[in-house]
Amino acid sequence: MSRVRGIFKRGTVYWIQYAGPDGRIVRESAKTKSIREAEYFLACRKKDIIEDQARIIIPKRILFKDFAVQYLRWAERQKSYKDKRNRMNQLITVFGNLPLNMFTSHLIEQYQSERLETNRPATVNRFLSLLKHSFTKAVEWDMASEETLKKIGKVKLLHEDNRRLRFLSKTECQTLIETCTPHLKPIVIVALNTGMRLGEILGLRWEQVDLRHGFILLDKTKNGERREIPINSVLRATLEAIPHGPESEYVFVDRNGRPYKSVNTSFPTACKRAGITDFRFHDLRHTFASHLRMAGVDIVTIKELLGHKTLTMTLRYAHLFPGHRAEAVSVLEERLSGTDDKNMDVLHKN
Repeated sequence: MSRVRGIFKRGTVYWIQYAGPDGRIVRESAKTKSIREAEYFLACRKKDIIEDQARIIIPKRILFKDFAVQYLRWAERQKSYKDKRNRMNQLITVFGNLPLNMFTSHLIEQYQSERLETNRPATVNRFLSLLKHSFTKAVEWDMASEETLKKIGKVKLLHEDNRRLRFLSKTECQTLIETCTPHLKPIVIVALNTGMRLGEILGLRWEQVDLRHGFILLDKTKNGERREIPINSVLRATLEAIPHGPESEYVFVDRNGRPYKSVNTSFPTACKRAGITDFRFHDLRHTFASHLRMAGVDIVTIKELLGHKTLTMTLRYAHLFPGHRAEAVSVLEERLSGTDDKNMDVLHKN
């Protein structure tokens, strides 16, 4: 009998060989000593593959930039929409013209490495998380294959070290303010005197600023809770000096009345002129909290001003005022030494 293609013998049992759905060669035992039964088994396997492939929806050649438009439209009502939009726009500049099913693990890992040259692991992770989530929706909407999602899913998030605590000295703060451009200067002063995040500052509206009662009300914060920030004399003078009319909704706007989107160019330039290295805008928030702590302000108050949900994040500033332990013991010493005799008298009487 002539040899049948895809069927071979191992001992006395016939085996079959065929190409699987992904093109890889599959070999398995037909569990029979009959060539006819082996042929039938092979034919059934091939038929199953053809039928399965017919049921698979092959996504069209959709470019990442076109998909991104639909994803952002879907995310429009989410609280995190602005962050997603900003990150997605940056992803579009890199991957915009790439078809969704051309994404690979190697490609994403390369992107990670490149971003790490200028960004912290935490920042890079936010972009990767967005990519992963967006591709989950792409598969759900039949715009990308499960295989592509698996490839992206294999890329692991980077280890984040959140212990960094970089802050400026009083002298550095003054030097930085002096080197700022006119539009950046009040933004930096607000950051140094409130500890507000960049997004909170650039999105600040005049209706949130109560100069009469002396506070700024943040109603849409990162942790979803409202917080009030007192306005000190320096901050008051800065805010009062900013011109605004009834048509100006936002506090910080360009010459066309539009709110600033970022300080990605102006802030690093100011730092360079001031001779300040390894410093990010977010570190102004650390500077605010660090100087409060060094001035003896308690951790709970700093937590409330920063808007931290728990004390865990705020405790990073605890070591900046080691004197608080000595003060605590001194208070206890005074209290005990002043009441010892009276307490002893009471005990003796009882």
